[in-house]
Amino acid sequence: MISSRQIPETWHRLDVTVRDLPLGLLILAASLLPASQNHGTQLGGLAARPFDAPAIVAVALQCLPLAMRRRWPVVCLSLVSLGFAVDQLRGYHSLAGTAMPIALLSAGSHLERHRRATVFVFSVAYVPLAVALYQLGSGEPPSEFVTYYVALALAWGIGGWLRSTRAAEAERRRRVAEDTRAAERARIARELHDVVTHHVTAMVVQAEAARYLTAAPDRLDQALTAVTDAGRRATADLRHLLDLINPDHGSGPARTPPVGRLLTLVEQTRRAGQPVEFTEEGTPAESTGSADLVAYRVVQEALTNALKHAHGSRTSVQVHHGDKDITVEVSTDGSGTPAGSRPGARTGSLGGSGRGLAGLRERVDVLGGDFSAGARTGGGFVVRARIPAGSPS
Repeated sequence: MISSRQIPETWHRLDVTVRDLPLGLLILAASLLPASQNHGTQLGGLAARPFDAPAIVAVALQCLPLAMRRRWPVVCLSLVSLGFAVDQLRGYHSLAGTAMPIALLSAGSHLERHRRATVFVFSVAYVPLAVALYQLGSGEPPSEFVTYYVALALAWGIGGWLRSTRAAEAERRRRVAEDTRAAERARIARELHDVVTHHVTAMVVQAEAARYLTAAPDRLDQALTAVTDAGRRATADLRHLLDLINPDHGSGPARTPPVGRLLTLVEQTRRAGQPVEFTEEGTPAESTGSADLVAYRVVQEALTNALKHAHGSRTSVQVHHGDKDITVEVSTDGSGTPAGSRPGARTGSLGGSGRGLAGLRERVDVLGGDFSAGARTGGGFVVRARIPAGSPS
């Protein structure tokens, strides 16, 4: 049994000609009713004639083609015009004459090509009809034909206005879709930047240090183990991110890093040779929206920059979970050296593009928070962020 919700869906799945047919059938039935005969459009003042077989043909020519008014608007308008001409020249004056402005409105709305040529051809075709009706009629003034032509032109103009409105709405939706795709690509790019830059930086720093630990097997083994662990975490994070991009992936709240990932992030940075003091206060709220993920990315990017530009500097990470927001502060004292400046290191190999901090600022701003990053008084660098909790993703 079809439910009430399925009826509109089933109707819209039908072919457009099937959906447009009922209007034509309704006008056809109304036009053939005895009470409505000779009570329709009367152009030229011809005496009314009783309905006969040609009248039924004229009515059918005006009504049934309305089923094609969206798929083949010119064909519809041609057949309706032919039926209208027979209707008026024979003096039937049926209600089916109302199909003429409907056909014109539909043609003006749905005709895509040769619009001016169509207007010209049908305007020229109207002239001999008007002349014939004037000669056969009871001497109606020519202004009647002009007035009716203006009414038909108005119907075409309304159809043209509907067409331009529909085109403008389609263009707006296209721009919204493009902006949405661009925003999604930017978000994915930021995620990839955060994931790849942090793990690869840690791996490069450990690999550079391992070159000078050949005389200390225990420390060398520790450094290589850290490189391996960082590579595995990078692979896991990338797989997680790619799962989120996959349209078949579930829509659960899996974008927020699991509890304890901040501590894991700090431990990884410590193994890369960066002394990090970590403090986490407060209890995370049950529902933080995207705040946890953004806080994680702020810490991740700040530690990545500390590894690259102040390797060996004492670094402090402070995270406070409040009732309404999460506050993050990551600072270095500037006592270390850039990772790329160590002997044997490739100069510029860890240089940044500045996109990381800019991306963080955008993320925090979107959630209505505050973000700042700059040099500390007395040396070093500090990154601060206040992220409102419970903001939607």
